[in-house]
Amino acid sequence: MPEVALITGSSRGIGLEIAKYLAKTGYQVVLNGRSTIEEEVLSEFDEMPESVAQVTGDVSDFDEAKEVIDQVIEEFGKIDVLINNAGINRDGLIMRMKEEDFDSVVATNLKGTFNMCRHITQPMLKQRSGTIINMSSVVGLIGNAGQTNYAASKAGIIGLTKSLARELASRHITVNAIAPGYIETEMTDALSDKVKKTMLGQIPLKRFGQAEEVAQTVDFLINNQYMTGQVIEVNGGLSM
Repeated sequence: MPEVALITGSSRGIGLEIAKYLAKTGYQVVLNGRSTIEEEVLSEFDEMPESVAQVTGDVSDFDEAKEVIDQVIEEFGKIDVLINNAGINRDGLIMRMKEEDFDSVVATNLKGTFNMCRHITQPMLKQRSGTIINMSSVVGLIGNAGQTNYAASKAGIIGLTKSLARELASRHITVNAIAPGYIETEMTDALSDKVKKTMLGQIPLKRFGQAEEVAQTVDFLINNQYMTGQVIEVNGGLSM
């Protein structure tokens, strides 16, 4: 039976690229989003070694997050890999930031990660194995003007990751975080040339990252079971 990998927020962008990368290597991949994944997206998995599945649910909701975990375990009997990728941003200077903009970002990015980790812990403890990878960000390490809410949520994920890694290590469960920098996605494609030029000027490698490079890091963390409690930066040297 193939290993089962659940990736939250995987209807597009980095999450979808991670899902495709793992599917190519033989994982039973389970996609997740707040709404049903489009057939066009699912068709990208037609030639993969294993079928793709999906489970709908809002990870920022404690009970819905549990339902997501329960549904996957009911169908496949286990979850070997959990990748907490679901995230949103509501950027703006703090002097004009609405309370709901702060709350919604923390609810999805940080609380959503907590919810999923909380509900996966017991099943993984029972099977005495598992890999949890939480998606942080370079701004959780160095901050960024106009992103106090996003940076706070991503910095919180780092603290959660390190603490949970200590709790679960004795049961052979690894917990790590990835901190991507500027990765080429639909969000960066929408930026103006001026903004892109400014961003590129901050990156020592002078290019945006590729979603596949984040997926390669996920694969590395899954296969290296002597790494836990770590934050792997995939940002072209931006945080140096």
